[in-house]
Amino acid sequence: MRLALSISIVTFVIVLGVFAYVSDFTVYLGDDPTACNNCHVMDAAYEGWLHSGHKVRAECNDCHVPHDLLPKYLSKAEHGFNHVSAFTLDNIPQAIRAKESSRLIIQENCIRCHTETVSEVADGAPDANRYCFDCHRTVAHGDRGVSTLPFKDAKSYR
Repeated sequence: MRLALSISIVTFVIVLGVFAYVSDFTVYLGDDPTACNNCHVMDAAYEGWLHSGHKVRAECNDCHVPHDLLPKYLSKAEHGFNHVSAFTLDNIPQAIRAKESSRLIIQENCIRCHTETVSEVADGAPDANRYCFDCHRTVAHGDRGVSTLPFKDAKSYR
C-alpha cells in the first residue's frame, strides 16, 4: 500500500512538473505583458495598451491584479483557472469583459495610482455609481476593436 501511494505521488509530481514545463506556466507568475497576450483574444487589448500612454507607466498586473502578495497570486490563480477552462472547453467569448470582482480591482488600482487627481474631482468622493473606466475606457487600451494584429475583436465596438 505504501509503495502504491509513493509511486502515485511521484507520478503526480512528475506529471505536474512536465505540465508546468511544457505550458511555460511560470511565465504567468511574473509581470511580463507578453504573457497576457499568449491568447489571440487579447490581441486588441494588448495592441491598444502597447500604443497607449499607460505603456510607460503600467503593465497588465499594475491594473488587473491586487498589489498585496497573497491577493495578487490568488487573483492570478483564479484568472488563470478561468482562462484555461475557457480555452480547454472552447468557450472563449468574442468580447472579453471584466467580471465584477475584476472591475473592483481595476477601480482600486486606478485610484491607487491617481489618488491626487481623484481627490480633486467631486471633493474627493468617487461617484458610487460609476467606475473610472466608465468614462476613461480608452485610456489604457485605446479604442475597442482597433488592432494592427490579425485578430480583430469586431463585436466589442461601443
